[in-house]
Amino acid sequence: MTTAQLMSLAIIVLMMAAFIWGRFRYDLVACGALIAAVATGVVQQADAFSGFSDDIVIIVGSALLVSAGVARSGIMEYAIQRFAPEVSTVRAQLALLVIIVTLLSAFVKNIGALAIMIPIAYQFARRSNTSPSVFLMPMAFGSLLGGLMTLIGTSPNIVVSRVRQEMTGETFGMFDFTPVGAALAVAGVVFLIIFYRLLPIRTRASASIHEAIDINNYVTEARVVADSTIAGKTLADLLKLGGGQTVVTSILRSRALHVTPFPDVTLREGDILLIEGAPDALDRMVAQAKLSVTGGRDMAGGKHLATAVEAIIGENSSLIGGSAQRLALYDRFNVNLLAVSRKGERIQERLGAVTLRLGDVVVLQGNPQTMPDILRELGCLPLAERPILLGSFRRGIVPVAILVAAMAATALGLLPVPLAFFTAAVAMVVFRVIPLREVYGAIDGPILVMLAALIPVSDSLRRTGATDVISAWLADFAAALPPAGALTLIMIVAMAVTPFLNNAATVLVVAPIAASFASTLGYRPEAFLMAVAIGAGCDFLTPIGHQCNTLVMGPGGYKFSDYPRLGLPLSLLVIIVAVPMLMLVWPI
Repeated sequence: MTTAQLMSLAIIVLMMAAFIWGRFRYDLVACGALIAAVATGVVQQADAFSGFSDDIVIIVGSALLVSAGVARSGIMEYAIQRFAPEVSTVRAQLALLVIIVTLLSAFVKNIGALAIMIPIAYQFARRSNTSPSVFLMPMAFGSLLGGLMTLIGTSPNIVVSRVRQEMTGETFGMFDFTPVGAALAVAGVVFLIIFYRLLPIRTRASASIHEAIDINNYVTEARVVADSTIAGKTLADLLKLGGGQTVVTSILRSRALHVTPFPDVTLREGDILLIEGAPDALDRMVAQAKLSVTGGRDMAGGKHLATAVEAIIGENSSLIGGSAQRLALYDRFNVNLLAVSRKGERIQERLGAVTLRLGDVVVLQGNPQTMPDILRELGCLPLAERPILLGSFRRGIVPVAILVAAMAATALGLLPVPLAFFTAAVAMVVFRVIPLREVYGAIDGPILVMLAALIPVSDSLRRTGATDVISAWLADFAAALPPAGALTLIMIVAMAVTPFLNNAATVLVVAPIAASFASTLGYRPEAFLMAVAIGAGCDFLTPIGHQCNTLVMGPGGYKFSDYPRLGLPLSLLVIIVAVPMLMLVWPI
């Protein structure tokens, strides 16, 4: 090997070691590797930042934004309540999520299927009081397994079909991949459901400050209005929407009539409910039941621009000793009081009549441009920024329609995947599914920087010719193996290469070697080409080989070393199941 080839390989080996060590954050490690590659000449200076324009960066960033839009709409929470209200155990939730993602990924782009289900994973995590990390990586792996089942399920299948056409004049059909792919999907899903505990429970690092704000007893006042879905139903039906995390402390039916909040009480239009619970649970209940928490009062500039802010009443606040009604918060400041939290005390009064005290935590809704000045004038200290959706405007079915349109465009070949998802992300902002101020918070910057830095470093193996040298060594070694051993080796090579090239490029590099090897020994090429496609489509060992793995890394709070904990035994299972299935379905 040449000096450049050895240097490229050494940089990648050291980078992987640093990832596994975990001492430094992954984006810093990737940037350090890029600098080292440029300094040694392995990556040309002109190519150093080529990764920032790469398709995978656009796909992952756009998918994160689209997924956040779907989550913000509340449509997924409604779907859970409608179709899976009794799924409460972690294993049952995991099984449902992984199976749905796997099946969807057979017919739509796997990153789109994953983006649809990520909000449901968050909802299940809240319901079962566990970390989303329990669900997200198994879902990502399930999406990769599902893609193996059809021609359009994943890029390697399409590329390997083209390679076969160039060799034999015949392509693979839509369901030629199904017998082997379905067997792998079934075996893989069963493995993930049974052995998901191999994965350590993680918490997203950037969410730690939010978890430190342990405020779980907000009280809000909500009115049953004409279009409320809960009108005419019982209080028990309303409480189901809160997932057991809310309680109705009082029902006001008229100025003088207070109805005891028994579960069988029928709710009527005009009823005013005092509800206590965590912010996200209150938000789910209010959004799904279509209750009004603003009393019909919209902010100046339109309700689309309204924002909700958590703040603590400071010692010099003008709110101390007053109430929202007496202080005329809405008339004087154009601000709605949405909720109040008071340590160690249950609030029984109507929200507008609550006498506010030093240390109370309030949720105020107003125009985001004027809110900072209003908080200073009121003497309130805003808490660390986190999404408070209570009382915010929702677009309902719009974000799901945008995502479905993007996936349909890719499935029909109307748009390439990067452009389709980028368009969907822009549409989320244009249609105000996500407020402009929240856009960059939804995009995980460290993940995108890591990807952009890694792309030219990984590509240095190909540019220096190191992949050709390694491929020649493997071909010489494989010639001495029996058919099953050769198939196994080809699959392992594809699995090992795909983290450093994208999976389509892996097929282009490894498939000719596999086909040449098969031809030399007089074997039919189909099983070997299939082995390459399976290996390239099954990167379970790193977060960088496939965009689905990358997509869940930030939200799940995973470390680089977490992937092989669950992914290595899954990879071994894929090899064990795939090799005999290939020899059975595609005799060589």
